[in-house]
Amino acid sequence: MELLTDWVEWLPRLLSGLWVSVQVTVLALVIGIPIGFVLAFMSSAKNAIVRWLTIIVVEVGRGMPALVMLQMVYFGLPEAGVVLDSFAATVIALGLTTSAYTSEIIRAGLRAVPEGELEAADALGLKRADIVRFILIPQGFRIALPTLMGFAILILQVSSLAFTLGLPELLSQAYSIGASTFEYLEVLTLAGILYLVITVPGGWLVENFEKRLSKHLA
Repeated sequence: MELLTDWVEWLPRLLSGLWVSVQVTVLALVIGIPIGFVLAFMSSAKNAIVRWLTIIVVEVGRGMPALVMLQMVYFGLPEAGVVLDSFAATVIALGLTTSAYTSEIIRAGLRAVPEGELEAADALGLKRADIVRFILIPQGFRIALPTLMGFAILILQVSSLAFTLGLPELLSQAYSIGASTFEYLEVLTLAGILYLVITVPGGWLVENFEKRLSKHLA
């Protein structure tokens, strides 16, 4: 009974932190996915210099841990005269990480578009730009969408790393409550449940979407 009373008392602060986590996740995806689209096309460019420079950028972005990216943006950029608060630094760092990973997801989706559809469009006399605009991008994005949705859930979980910058997201709020009550297990359990409230239904949604898409593409 005492545990439930504590949870009710802590819940408003944790929900406030969860809202910050959700905002960071959404903004990182809004920034990262369009950049990922651009990188996906540039990594397949005919120009070898552009292609290899893009591949290097993507590999560096994928190879660098998200925590290191966060620290570089928040603590490193001030040396270059760019000072960001913890919220902006988190959004930019996770946006850059998102762009590197989603570029590979989107590139795989674009490559999965049936070659026959592109050849048919070409035979009908459609311009290359129209083929890309009306066939390649919509089809490739639809194929990549389930994986992108799964990645969005991952970014929500990764956003907990922002507690190292002092951002008052969900984990940071849980640590703050734990530091004042010394009831770390209880408060972190509740924080974990709040993450699960989003990630488990999100996982079911992705799984269901993948099944429906598989039937449609079969």
